Amino acid sequence: MPAASINVPGFGLINYFVSLNQPQLLALLLLVPAGFLLSRQKNTLRLGATPADKLLLAYVLLVGLLQLREANLTSSLRGGYYLVLGTVLPYYVASRAPRQLGDFRVVMLAFVGAAALLGVLAAFETLKHWNLYSSLTHSLGLRWGYGGYLGRDGLLRASGSLGQPLVLGYVMAIGIGFWLFLRSDRPSTAGTEVPLLMMAGGSVAALSRGPWVGAVVILLVFIWTGPRAARHTALLVVLAALGMGALSVTSAGQKALNLLPFIGKVDEFNVTYRQQLLDKALSVIDRHFWLGSVDYLQTPEMQSMIQGEGIVDIVNSYVGVALDHGAIGLALFAGFFVTLAWQLWQAQRRLPPDDETRFLGRALLATLVGIAVMISSLSSVGVIPFVYWLVAGLCVAYLDMLKRLTSNPTPAP
Repeated sequence: MPAASINVPGFGLINYFVSLNQPQLLALLLLVPAGFLLSRQKNTLRLGATPADKLLLAYVLLVGLLQLREANLTSSLRGGYYLVLGTVLPYYVASRAPRQLGDFRVVMLAFVGAAALLGVLAAFETLKHWNLYSSLTHSLGLRWGYGGYLGRDGLLRASGSLGQPLVLGYVMAIGIGFWLFLRSDRPSTAGTEVPLLMMAGGSVAALSRGPWVGAVVILLVFIWTGPRAARHTALLVVLAALGMGALSVTSAGQKALNLLPFIGKVDEFNVTYRQQLLDKALSVIDRHFWLGSVDYLQTPEMQSMIQGEGIVDIVNSYVGVALDHGAIGLALFAGFFVTLAWQLWQAQRRLPPDDETRFLGRALLATLVGIAVMISSLSSVGVIPFVYWLVAGLCVAYLDMLKRLTSNPTPAP
């Protein structure tokens, strides 16, 4: 079900306590107990022990303090609750729970399995032109501002249970990144490729160009960090060129090429909107450079960007952070991902090329870089931030595992 929310009613002067959606409910039921148990274990790395921890805590502290700019104390406390539940908790559990190679395999297998099934559902939606979940949230009395049917060049953009095509494409791309590791210890057979085909089908059905770019970036980074990178990259370029050439000779193929980013002409207004948004946002950011503004959406520049739905769609997570929390918030947010990517790059390249632990590092690095690219064209809505904090947590857990293996080398299970 999409991450639609419902208000938990309050009493007296409090209209409602919090808005609760499905990811938050799962976090309360699963991650809160897991986080508590992890915090009680003596061998659990304390929060704040790694450079990534410090950057994240600094970012959370800044955002929490800036919540006080809200009109009342209740809104500020509510914002702090969302911040802990949606940022700190998933990061903490993901960065402390996996301790061995097998733990990472289980987590990634669960994600890929769910993403593959979702890919089949998405393909069905596009083929049947039937958005299966479009009326569910309304029927249940939940609030979800991204429903309805979205099309591109006469095709339905599938969203599945994630409620939005961009979110679906994002999840498919991350699933592909995880699959790259899972297939590393298995010979290439038809069975091992099935999950990839299912997720690729879901990605195509979403018709979301930003996640397509992210998936390509994930594949390229994984190739570039492996052996014979130049040869494999050249082979990939040749195959892509041959594929595009074959598509160009048929009318259906030309229609497919017209959907591609950078070369396609369909929905060019989306690219124009993003360029205009960046220009307008930079003007607003310049006036509130260091700490951002709580009412930036009310500025004339942002009001001029209102779309047909009556909203200003901040389709760039970095711009959203800068508008909300200024240059300081953006430096901490971006610095968190840059620091993790650099540590992963340094760590995986020290390992033997055929080491399974290095395959894991390459897959995590590729997925993290892909996420960093994708959120430059995505708003942090739905499960998007929840998933990137989880992936970042897995990267920290991987670095901690390598550190322990280096200090006490034993065969990885």
